Parts: sequence; C-alpha cells; structure tokens
Amino acid sequence: MATTEAALPRHHEPTGNEKLVILGSSLGTMFEWYDFYLYGLLATYISSHFFSGVNETTAFILALAAFAAGFAIRPFGSIVFGRIGDVVGRKNTFLVTMGLMGLSTFAVGFLPNYASIGVAAPIILVGLRLLQGLAVGGEYGGAATYVAEHAPSGKRGFFTSFIQTTATIGLFVSLLLVIGLRTIMGEEVFADWGWRVPFLLSIFLLAVSLWIRLQLAESPVFQRMKEEGTTSKAPLKEAFGQWRNVRLILIALLGAVAGQGVIGYTGQFYTLFYLEKIAKVDGATANILLVIALIIATPTFVLFGWLSDRIGRKPIIVTSCALSALTLFPLFHALTNAANPALAEAVRNAPVTVVAQPDACSFQFDPIGKNRFDASSCDIAKAYLARSGVNYDNREAPAGTVAQVWIGDIAITAPDPANMRGTGKEAAIAAFQQRVGDALHAAGYPDEADPAKINRPIVVLIILGIMMLVTSAYAPLAAMLVELFPARIRYTSMSLPYHIGNGWFGGFLPTTAFAMVAATGDIYYGLWYPVVIAGLTAVIGLLFLPETFRRNIDA
Repeated sequence: MATTEAALPRHHEPTGNEKLVILGSSLGTMFEWYDFYLYGLLATYISSHFFSGVNETTAFILALAAFAAGFAIRPFGSIVFGRIGDVVGRKNTFLVTMGLMGLSTFAVGFLPNYASIGVAAPIILVGLRLLQGLAVGGEYGGAATYVAEHAPSGKRGFFTSFIQTTATIGLFVSLLLVIGLRTIMGEEVFADWGWRVPFLLSIFLLAVSLWIRLQLAESPVFQRMKEEGTTSKAPLKEAFGQWRNVRLILIALLGAVAGQGVIGYTGQFYTLFYLEKIAKVDGATANILLVIALIIATPTFVLFGWLSDRIGRKPIIVTSCALSALTLFPLFHALTNAANPALAEAVRNAPVTVVAQPDACSFQFDPIGKNRFDASSCDIAKAYLARSGVNYDNREAPAGTVAQVWIGDIAITAPDPANMRGTGKEAAIAAFQQRVGDALHAAGYPDEADPAKINRPIVVLIILGIMMLVTSAYAPLAAMLVELFPARIRYTSMSLPYHIGNGWFGGFLPTTAFAMVAATGDIYYGLWYPVVIAGLTAVIGLLFLPETFRRNIDA
C-alpha cells in the first residue's frame, strides 16, 4: 500500500525540460486519440462503404460494433503492454503502441470497400480496429504513469489533467478536419472518397508524434527502481495473484472508471449520434455545435484536476457520477426540444403507439442484415417506424390481433402477411408504409430538423452541461489510478480497470444504446445504459473508493 507523502521525501519541482517532456507525452497521446475517434466520427460513411450489403439501420449498428471491437480488445492490450511497461520501461512501450496505432489507422485510408472485395472488406476493417484497440490498451496507462511520476507532490491532479484533455482535443482536431473537408469537397465527394483523407493524413501526425516520443527520457521513478534492481520480474502475477491488489482493481473499476467511461462516451459520442440519427440534425451542423461545446469545456479538465489536488479525487468523481445518473434524461429531453422542436412537439401532441401481440414482434436488431421484418404485422409496423427514426410506445393486444399503428387518435392497421405472397404482399406493405408516412407528416413529424428552428445557443449549452459531467469525472482519474497502486506493478494494475471501464463499459455504449432505441422504439431508452452504470458507480465509489491524493507514489 502506498504511504503518505509526509512520510517520504517529496518529488523535486520539475525543470523546464521535464515540463516539455510531459507536454510531449500528452501530445503523443492526443494523436492516438485522434486516430481512434476518427472512426467513430465517420461511422455513417464507413457503414455505407463496408457494410453496404445490409439495410441502413443494421449497417450503422454494425459500423458501431466494428468501432466497439477496438474497445473490446483494449483490456488485453493493457495486460500485454502493461507488463512490458513495468518490466522494460515506460518510454519504449510508448513507441510500440504509437507505431501500431498509427499504421493501422493509415491503412484504413487504402482499404477497398465492400463493392470491390466483398465480405473481406469488413473483416479486414475489424482486424485493423483490433490492432488499434490493442495499441490504445497500452497507451493510457503509460502516459498517465509517466506524467504522474514526473509531477511534483501536490500537483499530480493538475499535471495529469493535461493528459485527460488529449481525449477531447483529439476528438476536437478530428472534428475540425472532418468539417473542413466536408465543406471544401462538398458532401457528395466526401461521402464517395473524401472520408479516406483524414485516415491518410494521419501518417504525418504519426511521424511528428514518434519524433516527440523519441526525445523523452525515462520516468524518474522507473529509472530509480531499475538502478536499485527493484522492478517487478512478474508484474502479472503480482498484480492479479494477490487479493489485496485484485480488490483495489475491482474498486477502481466499479467505483470510478465504469461510471467515468459511460459518462465520457455519452458526452463525446452518443450525443453526436443522437443529434444526427434521432434528432435528425444534419451532420455538419451537429459537428459544429459539438466542437463549440468542446472548445468551451476542455479547459475545465485542468480546473477539475487542480481542484482534485485541493479537495481530493474521490468527491469529484463520485459527485460527477451521481449528477450524471440524475440529469442525463432531462438533459437529452431538453436537447430534443432545442435541436428539433418540431419533433418534440409532434411526440407530445401526436404520440405514436404500436398495438400488437408481443409474441408476434421480433427484436428489431438484425446483425447479419438478412431479416426483412415482414413475417408478422407487428414486424412490418415496427420495422418502418425504426427506419424512420420515429419514437413510439408499445401496447399489448390480445392474441390473434393484427397490429395497429396509432398516431395520435388515428389508427392504421398493418397488413397481415399470413395469407399474402409475392407482389401482393409487397404492394400491401408499400401501401401501409405510405399511409403511415402521410399520417406522420400530417401530425408534424419532420423528416429532418429545420435548420432555421434549431436553437443553437441552447444546444451548445446543453452539450456543455453534459461535457462538464465528462470533465469532472475524467480529470482526477489518472492521478487517482496512479496513486492507488504500487510503483513496481503500477502500469499493469491501473491499465486493466481503466480499459475495462472505458473499453467495455464505455466503448460498447454507442452500439448498445442505439440498438436499445431500435428495439424498443423509445428514443430515450438507450440512456438507461449510462444512467444505471453511473448510479451504481456513485454508490460503490462512495462506500469503497479510498482517497489517494496525499499518497507518495515512489513506493
């Protein structure tokens, strides 16, 4: 267990050169986050090029799943590179992770699409995503450990908060590049081949970042352990073979990182997906509004990091998780009202309800894209509403009842395919969809958000509120994780809970939440995922998470 700082000699104040080294570490991490976020921002384009053999909703979910595949492997990367970092050193591990990340990102820019090489295209894409995730699994723990081990006593929260900004800055830079290219090229050209340019340009960022990393000196804490011969020979056994350390890993995961992970990906990813896919704001406008909020919110990482050096890590993290559980639903309701007031008004004035026998309704998620959802009247009704992004409730009907779609007080009966075949069935479905579409338009449901009616200042303010939850949960995290574990197994121990929390709990959030919405018809239902996890994290953190901000990290 780490001792208090008062009991051991304090770190010396960092020299100007050491501050430059810390800056270089953060810049390199920013580049890796730029790589990883780029895929999420371009998921819509990637789905059309690499999953074009399936329907639109399924293609988008599969694109998000491929995005999540990179997160799925991150904990394994943390184990592989965590061990290397504790045995060989922090600096050399940086170089390997960056090389893997950068080259696999660059390769996406050249990858042939589904039309060219068929199913091989998405398979290769997922393979590249796995390489990227493996590399990121070793990146964060090294950067956080490296910077914290350079930081003076009493300033670790402040110093490591600059690493936390790199995630947002990486997203910010990738957003600016995407917006700029879409504006210069035009939407048609960008959708055709321009989306590849940000991946190709990453090779220049890779070269610069590798050069920066090559200038770094080894962490003083690791260098001292190496000179004294006290580095761990078996960090995996020490980290995961002793209950005392495993217990700390579980507390870190369930009492801090899981909540931070879902809050982070709600703010930085699901918010954008929600604006585009559910609130139906055009992509360029949604990106610009998110960028403005990010510019305003980013300095608060440093503010909350500094504050954690004064009052502790625990109260800030726990409070952020609790506030997220309480406020995400009202914040997203407000976001709908501000971004697409016509949609919000239509949902209030003419709510849509599907009245059907539950046993006749399929789960509206098709991972292989082969289900046409036309085997029952319920499937026909829900499939059309899901494709149209319409919010609807479900009401149970007696057995044998043909499904109906109610739009306000208007009922439209879906065709019963039991006695239909061929062109007659297709014609009946098309006629039903036309009637529902006409009724939705008459009730005020818009095909897209009206740019003239988007309340941009309020949208930015709401996103900023969500981002403040992100920054307050994330800013103290690196310092807390570093302080929680002993130096000889720090890289290995802190990396695993971080990447399970962010890679699994957080990384799967966009796919899971979007699938929950598609399956239930409730545009807000996906928020239950981050709300429940953030709430549980707040409770577990309050009860079990130790305070660490006065600990000495040399031991």
